[in-house]
Amino acid sequence: MNAPLLTCAEPILLVGGGDSPGAQLAPLLARCGTRVAADGGAETLLQAGAVPDAVIGDLDSLSQSARAQIPDARVHHIPEQDSTDFDKCLRNIVAPLVFGTGFLGPRVDHQLAALTVLTRRADRRCILVGEADAIALAPPRITLSLPVGLRFSLYPMGLVRGESTGLRWPLGGLDFTPAERAGTSNETSAETISLRVDAPLMLIILPVRELPELARALLSAPDEWPARARG
Repeated sequence: MNAPLLTCAEPILLVGGGDSPGAQLAPLLARCGTRVAADGGAETLLQAGAVPDAVIGDLDSLSQSARAQIPDARVHHIPEQDSTDFDKCLRNIVAPLVFGTGFLGPRVDHQLAALTVLTRRADRRCILVGEADAIALAPPRITLSLPVGLRFSLYPMGLVRGESTGLRWPLGGLDFTPAERAGTSNETSAETISLRVDAPLMLIILPVRELPELARALLSAPDEWPARARG
């Protein structure tokens, strides 16, 4: 496997070419000292006054005017067309956590592709941040502290089983698949929620205001998924 293009000891911000809500982008820029653009996401960073530390992608969406503002050494052209720019970025970044904006809208097909990448790169902890939701792939075990009665949606990307405490509708004994049973519109019944899943295929979807707690819980999760074999 090739060496990563970027390694960082702190969480980083990854910006895609879709919508990046200003209410979420500003605090993430303040939190993350390292900012990476997926191709045309460089435009969003530049408009926010931040020169990307790296731009990764096939570069079909990066304008000449934007590229001229970025040092050549920071631009990484990956021309293959078998993966999305989000995938190109995530597989080439090593960091404890990646915050991703500009990947959840406005096109549904782009959203689905981004969610698929979360499962393909399950060894890379990442939260996708949208206008209303924060979405992450559940690690093998995770514990969160949340208000009672909060929306806590779970969505399977394949066959996955789990156990839970602190949810109104527990997961135990159930098989979850996209075609048969999802876990959307569940809610918290206690302030501490614990979740165990047996495969890197379950998405956690929370209201975006709970992004700080989701980030804390992911960074504190004791186990992680191994990297999948890559061709």
